[in-house]
Amino acid sequence: MKVLLVGSGGREHALARAIARSPELDALFIAPGNPGMAELGTLLPIRADDVAALVRFARETGIDLVVPGPEAPLVAGLADACAEAGIPCAGPSRAAAALEGSKSFTKEIADAAGIPTARWERFEDADSALAFLRRRGAPIVVKADGLAAGKGVIVAGTLAEAEAAIRDIMTGRTFGEAGASVVIEECLFGQEVSLFAFCADERAVLIGAARDHKRIGEGDTGPNTGGMGAISPPPGFGRAEQEAALDLLVRPMLREMARRGTPFRGIIFAGLMLTEDGPKLIEYNVRFGDPEAQALLIRLRSDLLPVLKALADGDLDRAEIAFSDDASISVVLAARGYPGTPAQGGRIAGIDRAEAVPGVQVFQAGTALKDGALVASGGRVLTVCAAAPTAGEARARAYQGVEAIIWDDKIFRRDIGA
Repeated sequence: MKVLLVGSGGREHALARAIARSPELDALFIAPGNPGMAELGTLLPIRADDVAALVRFARETGIDLVVPGPEAPLVAGLADACAEAGIPCAGPSRAAAALEGSKSFTKEIADAAGIPTARWERFEDADSALAFLRRRGAPIVVKADGLAAGKGVIVAGTLAEAEAAIRDIMTGRTFGEAGASVVIEECLFGQEVSLFAFCADERAVLIGAARDHKRIGEGDTGPNTGGMGAISPPPGFGRAEQEAALDLLVRPMLREMARRGTPFRGIIFAGLMLTEDGPKLIEYNVRFGDPEAQALLIRLRSDLLPVLKALADGDLDRAEIAFSDDASISVVLAARGYPGTPAQGGRIAGIDRAEAVPGVQVFQAGTALKDGALVASGGRVLTVCAAAPTAGEARARAYQGVEAIIWDDKIFRRDIGA
C-alpha cells in the first residue's frame, strides 16, 4: 500500500512509526513531516492544510490511503476532496468534522442525542457574554467556538478571570476567527479522561483511553496548552468503563449524525469528565490526541495500517487492534515561553541517549534542521514516551529519557503521571 500521512507533530511521528512497521506498506509519504520522520518515509513540502496540493499529489502518485493527523485539513475538507478523487481517506467529511470545528455544534448534537454534558450558552458579541457571566458567576468555562489548536478553553475560577477571557477571545481575538463566537458552560468537576474509538456510520470500535495534562504548570496550574503529557491507561477507567462510556457518549452521537445525513467515519477522541453523577462529555475531537496518541501507540502490538484502511472503507468488521498490558507515559518538552511566544532555534542533542533507555521512544514535533543540527522551531518540540509493566516504572524511564536530552530552552512538567 502507498500511504500519504498528513501532519508534522508528535502525533504524526507516532503514527508514522506505527505505519512503517506494517508488512502491507509499500511506500510512506509524509506532508510536511519533520526531521524525525525522514527515516520513516519521504517528506513532502506540502502544508497539512493545502488540500488541493495533497489530493493532487495523491492522485498523481497512486496513493492507496490518506491518513490525516491534525484537525485542520479535515475541517478544510480533505476527506471530501479525497472522496471526489476516489482516494480512500481515514478521516471524516467536512460536515462531520464540525464536531471539532464548532463547540456549539457539538453541544447541539449532544443535546439532540441525549448525551450528558455541561449546560451551555453560545454568544456572538462580548457584551451579551459578559452580562451572562455576571448573572451566572464563577467557576465557569469559556471556550472559543472554533478551532484554536487545543488552547481555546479557559477554566475560570473567578468572575474576573472569565471576563478577561471573553475580552481576550472576542475583542482581542487571541485565537483569531475561532473567537468570533464563544460557548460558556458550567464547570464540571472530577477526573478528566480521553476516550478513542474507530467509528464508521453507527458503529464504534474501542481503541483505548488516556489522561492528558493540559495546563502548563505542575499541579495543573497556569494556562491551558495543547497538552504537556499523558498516561495510558488512566487509573480506574478500564476496558469495561471505556465500553460503557462509548455506549453513553459516542454511539448516540453516531446515530444522531447519521440521522442528520452527515454520518461520521474516522477516529473519535471524546474528552470526558468522570463526575460524581457519572461520565459527562466535555468535547469531541475528530482525530487522535497529542500527546495521547504517543502514549497509546507506544503500546500498540497489532498492525495499524490495515485497520486504517478498513476504517477508510467503512468496514470495521476488519478492524482488529491490540495493545500490550503495559502502562505508558508521554512527557512533552516545550520551548521556554510556551504557550506564549516560544524560544526558537535552540540546538537539541541526546535523543539517541534517551532512546537507549529501555522502553523509551522520542517523537519530534516542533523541530527543524539548521546547518546539519537539530533545532527547536515550535512550542511543543519533543515528546518523550516510555512503556513498562508498571506505571511507576514507565514514569521513571520517561523522566530518565527527558534528562538525557540536552537543550537549553526545554521546559516540562515533572508531575506527569504522579
